[in-house]
Amino acid sequence: MRDPGPNRAEPWSKNREVHIALEFDDNKLALSLFGRHSENLALIERRLGVSVDQRGNHVTIEGERGASERARHILDLLYAELKRGREISSGDVEGAIRQVLRQAARQEASPTGAQANFTELRLRKRLVRARTAGQDEYLHALKSNTLVFGTGPAGTGKTWLAVAYAVHLFERREVDRIVLSRPAVEAGERLGFLPGDMREKVDPYLRPIYDAFFDLMDRGIFERALQAGEIEIAPIAFMRGRTLANAAVILDEAQNTTSMQMKMFLTRLGENARMIVTGDPSQIDLPPAQISGLNEAVGLLSSLKNVAHVAFSTADVVRHELVSRIVDAYDGAAHTKRNKKEKP
Repeated sequence: MRDPGPNRAEPWSKNREVHIALEFDDNKLALSLFGRHSENLALIERRLGVSVDQRGNHVTIEGERGASERARHILDLLYAELKRGREISSGDVEGAIRQVLRQAARQEASPTGAQANFTELRLRKRLVRARTAGQDEYLHALKSNTLVFGTGPAGTGKTWLAVAYAVHLFERREVDRIVLSRPAVEAGERLGFLPGDMREKVDPYLRPIYDAFFDLMDRGIFERALQAGEIEIAPIAFMRGRTLANAAVILDEAQNTTSMQMKMFLTRLGENARMIVTGDPSQIDLPPAQISGLNEAVGLLSSLKNVAHVAFSTADVVRHELVSRIVDAYDGAAHTKRNKKEKP
């Protein structure tokens, strides 16, 4: 990429509008960088309050000096990822925006401090990097603790990063297998009426985890590991009496476990095992009188040694930017409803 650099602004005019011209040397990568119908550039415009114009492989950025420099930095980061062979999505763009904004905030608070670098996991298929401060905290917790609870709204990467870390341990042979578990729609897990063998019965409920695996591992390797039992589908209702040793164990959608199911699951932990429990406490499908095993476990266990709880917020949502606003809207409505109930 050739960068003629900013012009039309004096060095001392921090808040003055500037014009930055960029040229990307690989047309194919440039198209991937810009996104379909330039949607990635439009996202940067909306989030940073700058104007981004694209013609061919040339981009011009106009706006307040600091915001324009941050927009350039974001494009530099994303283009570097593309040159390393990675594909980028709108979530990657959102993550880069948040990373740069976070670095800018830290530099303003401590101008001499070093820029923050988010945690990375190097898998055989791809490089996985935390995109937000919450995700960075989550990966640090996974590296440092035996049992980690990850809770928060949809789109924060709880499950995807849990699978990424399990694959990381598996590829480094720190564990012999990966065990997947997730409650069925009904807390009682009445799967008997569904056709097929056990994997076919639970596949619909575990599809988000499969999607994460296909994104993080070669599909052929995944299927062979599944056939060899190195990756195992273990519905929570069928885990009673087992001891899970030398394994990375993931329980997803844990907000829909009962108290007894959660206790049973957590006590399966064996020697040299790591356990990751994820869920969204705002999406509990249990009967109203039923206590969520996830909420109870977080309250009881978070203070124990080698146990961590990372609570994600809407600031960590890395799906479409609208998702975080949707979550905020629902949370706001729920808060208003609770306040009305509490009034005499």
